[in-house]
Amino acid sequence: MSHTPPPAPGERFNFAQHLFQANAERGARAAFIDDLGTLSYAALEERARRLATGLRAQGIRREERVLLLMQDCNDWPVSFLGAIYAGLVPVAVNTLLTADDYAYMLEHSRAQAVLVSGTLLPILTAAMVKSDHEVGKVIVARPQAPLHPSEVELEAYLDAHTPMARPAGTGADDPAFWLYSSGSTGRPKGTVHSHANPYWTCELYGKGVLKLREDDVCFSAAKLFFAYGLGNGLTFPMSVGATTLLMAERPTPEAVFKRWTGAGGAPKPTVFYGAPTGFAGMLAHPALPARDAVAMRLTSSAGEALPAEIGERFKRHFGVDIVDGIGSTEMLHIFLSNTPEKVRYGTTGWPVPGYEIELRGEDGGPVPDGEPGDLYIHGPSAAMMYWGNRAKTRDTFQGGWTKSGDKYVKNSDGSYTYSGRSDDMLKVSGIYVSPFEVEATLVQHPAVLEAAVIGKIDADGLTKTKAYVVLKNGVSADEAELKAFVKDRLAPYKYPRYIEFVTDLPKTATGKIQRFKLRELENNGR
Repeated sequence: MSHTPPPAPGERFNFAQHLFQANAERGARAAFIDDLGTLSYAALEERARRLATGLRAQGIRREERVLLLMQDCNDWPVSFLGAIYAGLVPVAVNTLLTADDYAYMLEHSRAQAVLVSGTLLPILTAAMVKSDHEVGKVIVARPQAPLHPSEVELEAYLDAHTPMARPAGTGADDPAFWLYSSGSTGRPKGTVHSHANPYWTCELYGKGVLKLREDDVCFSAAKLFFAYGLGNGLTFPMSVGATTLLMAERPTPEAVFKRWTGAGGAPKPTVFYGAPTGFAGMLAHPALPARDAVAMRLTSSAGEALPAEIGERFKRHFGVDIVDGIGSTEMLHIFLSNTPEKVRYGTTGWPVPGYEIELRGEDGGPVPDGEPGDLYIHGPSAAMMYWGNRAKTRDTFQGGWTKSGDKYVKNSDGSYTYSGRSDDMLKVSGIYVSPFEVEATLVQHPAVLEAAVIGKIDADGLTKTKAYVVLKNGVSADEAELKAFVKDRLAPYKYPRYIEFVTDLPKTATGKIQRFKLRELENNGR
């Protein structure tokens, strides 16, 4: 990949204002289209600036946090960019979590307000009851029921304020927003990104690798609260003046096909961003659209390693390659990738220009090509820190290099092949799942003595969670009962897809469960 470095943003830089200025001549153009209507670039800017005025008038000060718990819809970019324009820090959170998770995030971020979808207001209310932290104002988009006096409807809130005249005088290195990153142990980590970080991902990947265009219509199965989805569906399209389709519902094959084929009159996407699990499900679906029913010119994948066979099948059917890459919450978007011009299935591709990659061994030194090593990244979009977590910050962000937690092998052609995780974390449907968390939940069941969770590779070459369970003597439980038990207590995507009952688990002399032995059993077909 040839590479001319883009200019660095100035010392004084507000990312929301940067996007608004980039689209100043595109006022009438559709920026976002959701299930209820179209939001033009001009209307987006006006609404975001009205929100900025309202939040500041409420007494929320520069760099204070605002929780953003919202389904993908036209109000999401208004909320995110409005807070950033005001110099506040939106904390975009996963919409699939529990009330306990949100209670923790409210307290940890010390959010001074919440922007929430009406459909998610009940779970937010439950979280606020559990939390000791007091939120100043709850602003509800598209409420489903009459609101409490402490809550205000977003439309009324916007109508009550005039657009903020100029953006907060933020700097390129000032905090702009947070995303939460899951860890192998403990609570999620508040990952702090600067105003410059999304600028770099837009320039280096959205424009530099994907070469997005103004006439593109973008559609991402990954939601906006993910780092991957945020680039796909907001920062990248806006950086070139493209249009984005937003979908509140789950990205089931049926829901995705509806958008691909322009059902309902919306324009067909020319760019689609997915994850391997989703691609596998769509290719296996009887309603898979024909090639001439879609308008895709570019397809992207991330979240988990793409099995070569899925990419090849997709290319045969649609005539379009899946451009696979790897990114992370800590690096904000993709730093190692195939390109539209050069795809080698079975690999994650080559370093994105502007990023350096190193594979290191146990001693911290470089490993020879062909041997697995821990993946480290050096690049301009690395997060500033994990909020309030100095130890994890120091472990991950090391002197300009970011430790990914992934193991890779460098191939003779300079491409890289995924070789697993450095810890026990599992990537399931593109979302991290901690084995420890699932195990700790399973053992709360009165019939369970012990549990160990590993990844099991399914028929499509994708990772799914499998639990090995030891029951207490004289007590019984079945697979469906234990799956339901976990679903009731954790976010639904975390439940084990497979459960195997065993009489004991392999352990070290000190009693620590040896997951690697279970993985060996699984990989060797028992």
